[in-house]
Amino acid sequence: MEISLDTQDKAIIHALQEDSSISNLELSKKIGLSPSACLTRTKNLKEQGVIKQYTAFVDEKKLGVELIAFTMVNLSPLNREIANHFLATINEIPNVLECYTVTGSRDFLLKVVAKDIATFRDFIIDTIMAIPGVDKVETSIVMNRDKCTLTIPIDQD
Repeated sequence: MEISLDTQDKAIIHALQEDSSISNLELSKKIGLSPSACLTRTKNLKEQGVIKQYTAFVDEKKLGVELIAFTMVNLSPLNREIANHFLATINEIPNVLECYTVTGSRDFLLKVVAKDIATFRDFIIDTIMAIPGVDKVETSIVMNRDKCTLTIPIDQD
């Protein structure tokens, strides 16, 4: 369900996507609202689910994570019970950053991180392939990240 946003709501979202650590006082000055009005709008955006969470965008390499991979998974048989179990398991695995149900020749697309290629190999064999119903796994290793953003474009009337 799409939510109607006015210019000030969009400005709040835009500013928070640039820097979620900005104080309410700084945010209010940036968008031209009183601090109390700004806080009320921000809380409303959070309550409506427009703002899901505030987070830090970290450099994984500085944390020793050298490998990013996109792993495509097929389940067999593909039915609701197997898919639900797969998704419940995937949601508990910290190395899987994102999971998408996709169309085409694959059932799921996972974004996975690992310390190195050996760790990733073990992860695929010992964790992903061990999930009941996993039939095929195909992986593309990221050689270079050319663009990465968490910012959703919104028009700024």
